Amino acid sequence: MASFSNLTGKVQTVTGPIDPSELGMTLMHEHLAIDLNAPRFRTETVPDGVSDAPIDLCNCFRARYGQGYFRDNFRLDCQDVVTDELREMRRAGGRTVVDLTVGGLAPRPEHLRRMAQDADVQIVMGCGYYVDEYQPAENAGRSVDDFAALMIAQLLEGAWDTDVKAGIIGEIGCQSPWTDKEKRVMRGAIEAQRASGAALNVHPGRHEDQPQEVADFVRAAGGPMDRLIISHIDRTIFDADRLFRLADTGCVLEYDLFGWEESHYAPNPDIDLPNDAMRLKWLKMLIERGHRDQILISHDICTKGRLEHFGGHGYQHIFANVVPLMRRRGFSEEDIRTILVETPKRLLTFVSPS
Repeated sequence: MASFSNLTGKVQTVTGPIDPSELGMTLMHEHLAIDLNAPRFRTETVPDGVSDAPIDLCNCFRARYGQGYFRDNFRLDCQDVVTDELREMRRAGGRTVVDLTVGGLAPRPEHLRRMAQDADVQIVMGCGYYVDEYQPAENAGRSVDDFAALMIAQLLEGAWDTDVKAGIIGEIGCQSPWTDKEKRVMRGAIEAQRASGAALNVHPGRHEDQPQEVADFVRAAGGPMDRLIISHIDRTIFDADRLFRLADTGCVLEYDLFGWEESHYAPNPDIDLPNDAMRLKWLKMLIERGHRDQILISHDICTKGRLEHFGGHGYQHIFANVVPLMRRRGFSEEDIRTILVETPKRLLTFVSPS
């Protein structure tokens, strides 16, 4: 049986282990094949209030702005389109994508492997489970040890009935209030991290205090804070006090909705999403306070309407548009390289299991 000691100092991609120097500019939170529809919307018959119209250039803005529920928008099932957009990302300077499509979101490991080969990019796959509603019924009876063993096997042997191996834990789904099942998955993820030396990515609940709750939970369990990534900061925390208190735990803060320029955020219409310029202002504040090594950026593309083919920005956006904007806004080349190359490299490299 393989051992995690063989992975120490390596990055595990869907096509096999590589040297960290091969990663290049990296998107740390994306989805390349996913069904984000909640299970109740995945029925053969179309539920009331749901449109089954395919996403196209005529309705993509309506879908993005929440003008009706288009369930086709929440399926990335267009492998050829995604592969073409990965090629565009590579032409714009990107080299690696982390796909965090975990249990409950219809992961397709073999699709990821084919995309990596066809587009000539590196893809690192996540493992574990999304939020409670998306988890299979059998998870209700699984223990912390069961969840840990499952994630260890996904890293070591292969995930979702394939031989394609994960290279990071997460995104582990949490809600606010946090459910008991989700806490057991999180404890299992911390145990799997301890056994493997992989990094851990968390999808926090949408309450502004839940990222701190997660960070405190992981710290109390003995998890390494510098290898804990908390996603979706740009849809969750909107005041400096909360942000800096979270940063002071030592965790990594991921602003991963770049390219989402509409203020409307369907999962929580009570908040106003920032645009990319405002996201960069938050990053500047963090850098000026000494937290540059704790920042990641990405797009978290998980709907058709955010792909270029359907009228969106695609995986190329950060490299083609945001990086030049960062330079115009006074980010140094070292800032940019740290955020897009060095911090991803540190996190995706397996460390010695503890």
